Amino acid sequence: MGFLGLDSIREQRTWPEYIISLLKIVGETFANALARKKTEDSLRQSEGNYRNIFDYAVEGIFQSTPDDRYLSVNPALSRMLGFDSPEELLENITNLRRQLYVNQEDYQNIKTHLAEQGHVEGYETQFYRKDRTSIWVSINARAVRDGDGEVLYYEGFHQDITERKLAEEALRTSIASLRRTLDGTVKALATTIEMRDPYTAGHQNRVAEIACMIAEEMDLPNDRIEGIRVMGFLHDIGKIVVPAEILSKPGKLNEYEFHIIKAHSQAGYDILKGIELPWPVATAIIQHHERLDGSGYPQGLSGDEIILEARILCVADVLEAMASHRPYRPALGIEKALDEIVQRRGTVYDSEVVDACLRLFVEKGLRWE
Repeated sequence: MGFLGLDSIREQRTWPEYIISLLKIVGETFANALARKKTEDSLRQSEGNYRNIFDYAVEGIFQSTPDDRYLSVNPALSRMLGFDSPEELLENITNLRRQLYVNQEDYQNIKTHLAEQGHVEGYETQFYRKDRTSIWVSINARAVRDGDGEVLYYEGFHQDITERKLAEEALRTSIASLRRTLDGTVKALATTIEMRDPYTAGHQNRVAEIACMIAEEMDLPNDRIEGIRVMGFLHDIGKIVVPAEILSKPGKLNEYEFHIIKAHSQAGYDILKGIELPWPVATAIIQHHERLDGSGYPQGLSGDEIILEARILCVADVLEAMASHRPYRPALGIEKALDEIVQRRGTVYDSEVVDACLRLFVEKGLRWE
């Protein structure tokens, strides 16, 4: 900090103890004064830096009281809410819950979270502006407490996310529209196939329904289940290349006719492989007659070479086909269909898929119309 002394460089001198003590006191006083000066300068600089951030920040910075009032707001927040100045905002918004929050329950949720966790991050809600239009905001805040743990005030910032929320809503609307278009197209294709094969009318719809229930029982994600529904509707689309007289033949198929029937999996794949879809529809269609032991067609795949969606379709297809009427035989019933998949569980049919079926049809007593 410095040096304070009274000794002469020409002669050595002994100073009284009280003089030395006095000099120490004076030195410490100067040192403390210098330290205080540096601290005050540092605080002024920090306060200036904070004021610059507060005044020129893009986000709306605030301090608020536990009784629902703003203590201070920066210019960005006043502009965000449609006021000309922070002073105008503070004068007009005297109760945050009633005047600011579109959904007042959100305000209580935030206060509860602050009380329990001490902070809240990225809470999205809507605020009213001065003209009573609304905006979406993301809230980040923390509780500032005294030595006894009592809340003194809250501080944090609001970010306007209205453009992002509008873009998300537009995207959801667009996706919903595309989904409806896709659904209509898929159902039209399924209807076209069933018009050529009246004996299996409704087969594709029922396979789609059963496959989706199995997928739900297996706790697959909703988007994957949606893909399985589309696969179910279209799994026999390749039958469009099979002559109608073979599809509706009342007796047993000969070797040539069975060869033609088996070609429908490949034909379905060829029809759909060039269409860009968010799920592996074409792959599931070409694989839905494959079997775990490699005895299926058209590629003789086995085990994990067969995608899960195709393994689910396989079981759903067998259940529906055996339980329903066919031109060459009457319906065998759901019990015989379940016996078939149980007997070949783990060898021909996927074990987890079969187990999901048993939970649905045996434990939960599911039946379909």
